[in-house]
Amino acid sequence: MFATGQGILGHKVAPFVTSIARRRSASRALTTMAAASSYKYVVLGGGNAAGYFAKEAVAQGVQKGDLAIVSEEPVVSYERPALSKAYLNPEGAPRLPGFHTCVGGGGDKQTPEWYEEKGIDFKTGTVVKEVDVVGKKLVTDGGDTIEFQKLVLATGCGVIDLHKDFKTEGADLDNILTLRDVRDADKIVAAMADCKQAGGKVVVVGGGYIGMEVASGLEKNGLDVTMVFPDPFFMPRLFTPEIAGFYEEYYANKGIKVIKGKSAKSFKGQNGKVATTVLDDGTELESPLVVVGVGSKPRTELFKGQVDLLDDRPGGVKVNSQLQTSNPDVYAIGDIALYPQPQYNNETTRMEHVQHARESGTFAAKEVLGKGDGSPYTYTPYFYSRVYDLGWEFYGSQKGDTVFFGDKGAKKFGSYWVDGGKVVGGFIEGGSDEEKKALKKLANSPASSPGEEELKKQGISFALSL
Repeated sequence: MFATGQGILGHKVAPFVTSIARRRSASRALTTMAAASSYKYVVLGGGNAAGYFAKEAVAQGVQKGDLAIVSEEPVVSYERPALSKAYLNPEGAPRLPGFHTCVGGGGDKQTPEWYEEKGIDFKTGTVVKEVDVVGKKLVTDGGDTIEFQKLVLATGCGVIDLHKDFKTEGADLDNILTLRDVRDADKIVAAMADCKQAGGKVVVVGGGYIGMEVASGLEKNGLDVTMVFPDPFFMPRLFTPEIAGFYEEYYANKGIKVIKGKSAKSFKGQNGKVATTVLDDGTELESPLVVVGVGSKPRTELFKGQVDLLDDRPGGVKVNSQLQTSNPDVYAIGDIALYPQPQYNNETTRMEHVQHARESGTFAAKEVLGKGDGSPYTYTPYFYSRVYDLGWEFYGSQKGDTVFFGDKGAKKFGSYWVDGGKVVGGFIEGGSDEEKKALKKLANSPASSPGEEELKKQGISFALSL
């Protein structure tokens, strides 16, 4: 574009010509803004759940042109666990398109070409600013409308941000990073190189899933890692103190420093980049790189007044046993769905886990396309992690008392959760496929406990015997 009144080679342009050009430009913009598209089914959100919804929709015979997926991300659905579990590895790290859905669940690699071939319109890089479930349309930030007959909400969770959510001083400095999508992972990879040149010290704020997995990846790259978190031990939402103690010692032996019971109060910078992490006791930690993993929250802001939400923790979109919201033409899947658990007296829960994303997406596709068999959505609570040469899995409920078993020295141990005389959940480190299947079976059909001492003595054999 030229400055007002100037043309090619400096010739003057009459003001009315400039005005006409501007009106034509505005007209073209209005034409673009007025664009509308219409589909039978629209999935809002392009994460794991959306990819598995698409897979099952194709299996159930969705017609070409009937389904659209709308995503803010610049790429089609991928297996998100790869970002914290392997993406930071110094060697053999996975990169797209290698881990598009549904490879993590044993299915095809659904590249952009796959969606095109199946007649699914995957709208990447599209930000929706308004959801109108009564008018059955979405409105993008560019003014486009996307009409639907049935809508599936799959917006997932966003990270808790120290700057935006807690107003932590200095938390908006460069190289204070979070991890939620592949763009975040790429930023961490790039920042690691800068960190090495600046001395190699990194602070990980958080001692949960992301904190533990990212810390191991950073350490593998030769960085000097310090973990800081306010809790008394690793991952208190799942681990017992005895379980956590094993991983804390293991990390310490890898050279990772673990500071428990402390919080990052503020950050100091230099030339716009973070340089120091200041703890609540005044301790200052050199940190040219900080990675924050302090939790997440469901992205449901667009749905207020549209469908029923839970305002209190854990938040989410309320759905019935078929994953329908308060509007029967709107469903919710993945991290944001607050659903009843038939195996636990229909107690509601919201589950942030890839397996739930896969299974809820698959289940909802059948329901949305009218191919469901009437059975309720039933998901066995499940968590897992892989770091270094370790690997643990958990199935079931965490209610009641815990009974530890096994040998931490041999990296083969676990715990049962006993509630009302029933063994309702189980955790195992270093378990075989057979042992993991036994724990899942136990979680689905809780068995009577033989008593604390006997349960501890039998260990994993108890689950295998059922």
